Amino acid sequence: PNCDVDFPWYIGDGVCDEEGGYNTEECGFDGDDCSYFGCNAANFTFLDDGFCDGGEYNTPECGYDDGDCDEFNRLYPDCDVEFPWYLGDGECDGKEYNKRECGFDGGDC
Repeated sequence: PNCDVDFPWYIGDGVCDEEGGYNTEECGFDGDDCSYFGCNAANFTFLDDGFCDGGEYNTPECGYDDGDCDEFNRLYPDCDVEFPWYLGDGECDGKEYNKRECGFDGGDC
């Protein structure tokens, strides 16, 4: 109610609008679009979407994809891959996926 901005539809759209009064407590830090300080993810709508996106999303700054990568990180704590969903998908992807830390591509190799 106390959030006075020019384009209210920007709030909660997945993009952190740092200027124009959006990133304020009154506006819920742009509808939580700006709640991940230091997170360099390209699209905040991927955070907490029920899917472990990996890469820049699976970082402490992004809350490990806002919890989406918790199970992946529990199973493969030292596996640093951009596409975690490749593990255990039924296809041996090789290279960085086919190593001990990644469970040999989640058992695919």
